[in-house]
Amino acid sequence: MATRKLTQAEMSEADYAFYGLVWAGTVLTERVDRALTRAHDLPVSWFEVLLWLANSTEPVAASVLGNSTMLSRSQVSRVLDNLQARGVVTRTPSRTDARSVEVALTPEGRRLFEEADATRRACLAPVFTDVLDQRDLEALGAVWRKLKAHKDVQ
Repeated sequence: MATRKLTQAEMSEADYAFYGLVWAGTVLTERVDRALTRAHDLPVSWFEVLLWLANSTEPVAASVLGNSTMLSRSQVSRVLDNLQARGVVTRTPSRTDARSVEVALTPEGRRLFEEADATRRACLAPVFTDVLDQRDLEALGAVWRKLKAHKDVQ
């Protein structure tokens, strides 16, 4: 059984790029999850929901959170249950759709998000934002938008 690692030269450009995306996503997510859990008892999946809510000026339909986050609808529902139990989100019936629920941050939720976001940024700075320049960030954003635009292609 071989014990050496494959090198970039032994992989196709597409395979190496794909591996890089998977590696970066996994390593950075694990790093942020550890920091947020340790400092705020807030798993990264909960933070993701708070991030979407914090960047919205209006309450957000729970179904929109399911479509916007990397979580399934059932995961979003469980996360919202936990966040509501902590007093950081409210759920109210939609004003426009009787079948839907709208979610918003409470003042405590906004405070928690701001503290957790500062933790996330500090955790990522030495391995992400301090390493990449503006062009790198723009390139990553362009790649992400292209890939996301084709996520439903079969």
